[in-house]
Amino acid sequence: MTSPLKDPIKEGLARGWQVYDGALLTQDLQLDCDVAIVGSGAGGGISAEVLAQAGLKVLLIEEGALKSSTDFRLLESEAYPQLYQESANRQTLDKGVTILQGRTVGGSTTVNWTSSFRPPIETLAWWRDKHGLSELSEEEMLPWIAKAEARVNIGEWLAPPNPNNSVLEKGCSALGYSHGRIRRNVRDCWNLGYCGMGCPTNAKQSMLVTTIPSALDKGAGLLARVRVERLLFSADNKQVDALEGLALKDDTLSPSGVKVRVKARHVLLCGGAIGTPALLLRSGAPDPHEVLGKRTFLHPVVLSGAIMPEQIEPWSGAPQTVYSNHFLHTWPIDGQLGYKLEVPPIHPVLLSTTLTGFGLDHARLMQAMPHLNVMLALTRDGFHPDSPGGTVKLKKDGSPALDYPITDPLWQAFRQAWHSMAELQFAGGAQSVLTVHENAKPASSLAEARAQIDSLPLEILRARVVSAHVMGGAAMSADASRGVVNHWGEHWQLGNVSVIDGSLFPTSIGANPQLSVYAFALRNASRLASRLARA
Repeated sequence: MTSPLKDPIKEGLARGWQVYDGALLTQDLQLDCDVAIVGSGAGGGISAEVLAQAGLKVLLIEEGALKSSTDFRLLESEAYPQLYQESANRQTLDKGVTILQGRTVGGSTTVNWTSSFRPPIETLAWWRDKHGLSELSEEEMLPWIAKAEARVNIGEWLAPPNPNNSVLEKGCSALGYSHGRIRRNVRDCWNLGYCGMGCPTNAKQSMLVTTIPSALDKGAGLLARVRVERLLFSADNKQVDALEGLALKDDTLSPSGVKVRVKARHVLLCGGAIGTPALLLRSGAPDPHEVLGKRTFLHPVVLSGAIMPEQIEPWSGAPQTVYSNHFLHTWPIDGQLGYKLEVPPIHPVLLSTTLTGFGLDHARLMQAMPHLNVMLALTRDGFHPDSPGGTVKLKKDGSPALDYPITDPLWQAFRQAWHSMAELQFAGGAQSVLTVHENAKPASSLAEARAQIDSLPLEILRARVVSAHVMGGAAMSADASRGVVNHWGEHWQLGNVSVIDGSLFPTSIGANPQLSVYAFALRNASRLASRLARA
């Protein structure tokens, strides 16, 4: 049976887009362009459209495959290995944090949950006051934020929250905690709840269906399933002469032996806050002040589950529509770490691998899935003096690893967050609450939950910690001694290299970072387009 829905990617390919699939290359390939963009997510996708609109010859290079709506069958068994780094099981060096990152054309914008928050005013103020980035005023950023919102159709979600999100809303209302509705970048959404597996209806206004097709229609090229291995520098180490990449086999992403070489006037690094620092490190990029890969930040997330008397069906309906910043503003920004409360969608594979317990205990929890609510606390890191973030390093094979020690301020925030979530879940009507920690057991009252939370050992691998947001590692700075790039994303030592992705951020954002990356990408790519058009 033929789907009545259009597939804009297949339609564009039929129109003759310049797209190369590394898995199909049988001989080495050399290409020339004005701008080579490494990575096709939020930064790369926006930049490709801006630069192509300026008449520049643009080439997007993505290590993931080009998948589209007709490939998205809402199956975890297909989505995770095809669309995520390390099959949605990328981990920090000590395995203490599991990181969800996209690895497909469109990057994480193809698989995120559409939550769209403006960059917090207090974060921009901190960057100005503490990092010398005086140019990043609210007045400077607001036009770019508004333009980004319009481009990807960010707006209010008017449908009622699903039962999973309603638990957070009910709990906040009962306790008098501030809360609100999350804006989403969707158009004609079917309210399915499977956003993390790719949108089969093209409702999610990701880079896959917005800026990348627009750039390809304007003559940009796309190299999919090609991993950029290194940048080749000029004799004086002040420019990039070329990029070297490897074509990858099918979805295994192992090298096929075919090599790709790209020469470009300018190189734009948009591979994310693990991929971008790793490529610069692997290439031996100049780093005179040893700041590359340092101060890489997550929003470390801890979780709390609750069994509700009513049917929740947490896999169904828009995944994130309610949030609370109550505990983000309870303490000074550089004091006890604050956290944002949200509600994730729940699907069987991710649930089973995240839940604590073994054997019958684990099976009983899985059987209760239709009645399960889960809350998450997204911790704002990077402001406390004793929480300096992590470091991107290289493994022996050159692949990246994030060393991210869980500091005492983080542990204290986690314990506080477990308390907050338990309180909210019971206030929302929970029959029992389970802190997602190996030593925790279901608690049937708030008093029991509190006593248990206070006794939990604060240790990695016992506490389940996850994150979907990686920031920093090639951060903006007021001078070359404190960061990798200036406030325009221009590399301090390499004259034809810019960074436009979450690597730019000197701290975590303190909110889902999608819209922040879009806004900085529009701002910085617009300047780059003007520079290159005049050259």
